Amino acid sequence: MEVPWRPQPSSFTLALHKPASSAALSPVGAVEKVAKKDQMKEKLQEKKDATTEKDQFGEETFSPDEDSGVSVFVDAPAETSTLVDANTSTVDSDVSFSEESSISEERLAEVSKEAKKKTEEEEAVAKERAAQRQLMAIEELVQSERNYLRLLQLSTVTIRSNLQKLQPPLANLDSMFLYIEDVIDVSGRLLSLLDQKQVQSGDPLFLETLCDSFLSLSSDIEAAYKEYLANYNHVTVVENSYKQKEMLWNEVVRVIKTSAPEVNATSLSFFLVMPVQRIARYPLLLQTIQKHTDRTHPAYALLEQTAHTSIALNCRINEYKRFREVADKYKKTETLTIKDKINRLNSHSIAKKTARLSQHIKHETGIAPKLVDEEFDALEGFFYVLEHGILELLENVEMYLLHLQGFLACKTEEFDLDMDGEKAPICYKEITTALRQWILPTFEKRMRTLIHKPLCALRDLLVGPRNLIRKRLDKLLDYEVIEAKSSLSYEEQAVANTYRTINTLLLNELPQFNGLALQMIWSMLGTFSCLHKDLASDMEQLFQSFAQQLPHSSVETGAFWEWAESAVLEGARRLETLCRSVEDTLNAPVVQPLSPSSRRRLKQLTDKHGSEKIYQLIGAVVGSRDLDLNLAKGELVAIISEADSRGDKRRWLVDAGGRRGYAPSSKLIRYHQPTEDPPPSPHLTLPEGVTGIRRHSYTPESRPMVVMSQPCFQVFAAYDFTARGNHEVSLRSGEPVRVLEPHDKRGNPEWSLVEARGGQRGYVPSNYLAITPMGTGPPGAHQPYC
Repeated sequence: MEVPWRPQPSSFTLALHKPASSAALSPVGAVEKVAKKDQMKEKLQEKKDATTEKDQFGEETFSPDEDSGVSVFVDAPAETSTLVDANTSTVDSDVSFSEESSISEERLAEVSKEAKKKTEEEEAVAKERAAQRQLMAIEELVQSERNYLRLLQLSTVTIRSNLQKLQPPLANLDSMFLYIEDVIDVSGRLLSLLDQKQVQSGDPLFLETLCDSFLSLSSDIEAAYKEYLANYNHVTVVENSYKQKEMLWNEVVRVIKTSAPEVNATSLSFFLVMPVQRIARYPLLLQTIQKHTDRTHPAYALLEQTAHTSIALNCRINEYKRFREVADKYKKTETLTIKDKINRLNSHSIAKKTARLSQHIKHETGIAPKLVDEEFDALEGFFYVLEHGILELLENVEMYLLHLQGFLACKTEEFDLDMDGEKAPICYKEITTALRQWILPTFEKRMRTLIHKPLCALRDLLVGPRNLIRKRLDKLLDYEVIEAKSSLSYEEQAVANTYRTINTLLLNELPQFNGLALQMIWSMLGTFSCLHKDLASDMEQLFQSFAQQLPHSSVETGAFWEWAESAVLEGARRLETLCRSVEDTLNAPVVQPLSPSSRRRLKQLTDKHGSEKIYQLIGAVVGSRDLDLNLAKGELVAIISEADSRGDKRRWLVDAGGRRGYAPSSKLIRYHQPTEDPPPSPHLTLPEGVTGIRRHSYTPESRPMVVMSQPCFQVFAAYDFTARGNHEVSLRSGEPVRVLEPHDKRGNPEWSLVEARGGQRGYVPSNYLAITPMGTGPPGAHQPYC
């Protein structure tokens, strides 16, 4: 078959792009490529020759779609040779591209292998570097802990002992080192736990040992450091007081430099600030160790827990320090003059106090509900009970010591009673001398040391919690005003935070204070009993030494105890008689003249409240709680309510002539106004000429009533009344009674002492009785209920 002839252009140029990979080959690769290309060309040429022989026209076809790496020039006259060259060029291009691709893959594999090897080497170097840094951080923590402990011991032992030798002694020196022994102890225990394991810092088990030791001591570390940090402000205050005296401060610096020349310290705060810095450094060191520890390390989880524990520990210490600062701020008692108080007044303080007063009035009137915290109210009530018990116990102990001093001051043995020839008085004199010079002074000294001094210290400690409780009430009133607001300003937020801080502080620490105070009271009561037991033992030993020289020493045991019992009973009888005589003397009404101001107050209170509400103070009263009054002995007051706002009947609301407040009911006694004639009863008035016999509570027998020939009145019960106790009598409406006293024992006319038909006597309400006239009875007639 004949192929039609196509006219060809005289010449054309086909630009074929070179593979990009060939440009990147190295010279050695290019040489290898050329050698391989020659071998491939020979094989391809053989195939081409075979193909050319099969073509019946003796022509080669050229495919313009094939890529080539060179430009091909074809001349029209030489068609056959041109086609052969073009085909050869195409095949060479395909072979070259295949070879370059295979070479590129091999090179990429080699490069990837080399990169992987290099990455592994870098990772190994990084791990080694991290291990070195981890080891350095661990060694830094341990070594810095040893240096820290050494410096603390240097300041506590050497420097402190040298400063104590200065004359005159430094004031409050020991308070600067308060709680530092606990810090030294916990640091030493941490190092001892590390040393007990006998593991080097390079050992992987050392990190686990370090974490276990820190976690086991975390509670002790917190307890030691939080007290020290809370007291550190006092350290700076004391040191500043030393600096104000130049000569004293120069002497202190000299002692510090002499005691620690290698440190080059110039102040005590150089050493005493170290615990403050150390507790904050623990999280940094542990986090540094964690940063350079591989996550696959067996102790990594324990290390992470230790780091988190150290951070939480610092947060709790900071919170405790903040609580202590608030407590120290508000528990102080300031003694301000009126001028100082006036100078402190400003618009802000006046507005704040006005808002508190308004809120308090709203609570008392029931306009606004009061925020109730039952837990705190229980703690507060128990605190006030303890306070009352401590003050009463202290007052009794002081009175006991006062009487003991009075007994010791009366030295009867110094008087010459001219009884040298009698043995018994001489023995009694020697016994009395031993009591006054040896036994009782020793007993008094122990009483003051073991009982009176701790009680005084406990009384002084009551001031802080009491002031905090009062300040909490003020802050609670401020908090209630802003509680309902949706958004708070900066100052209002500060007020809310202050109230929450004081409330949390009291809820956390007031139970501990109450428990320790109660424990101290029980301990002092036990000590008081032991002291008297020792006193009895010493006195028994003393009397045994004089037993043979005293009367009745030769009497048999039974007879002696019989004599002793009879003597004691006789002494008790005489003492009882004396006590009754003294009681009768004391109970006798003694009218003391009132001053003009007291008369005016008495008239004012009587007109306002009535005579039955007038009471008199039997002792001085010093207010210790909110709204308590300070009253002098003998002052007159009027009773408004026989209980406080909480229903406590031990505190009465009284009117002191303009001032109103609370006073203890135990120090109030009804005031009986002296009058020439007894006041008439508002309910039961006997007619003229009718006399009644006054019946006292201690004379149960009655006397017959003699009624003269005068108008008679009948007294009967207007309503039914049921007795609620033995001192009352039950009555039915219309039942006649005899009025024995138109008032009770205290002179209160609201109750009357009556006698019913059956002879029963008791009190009934006066307004339950009614009086009706019954005519005139004959002279000498006996009408028992007239």
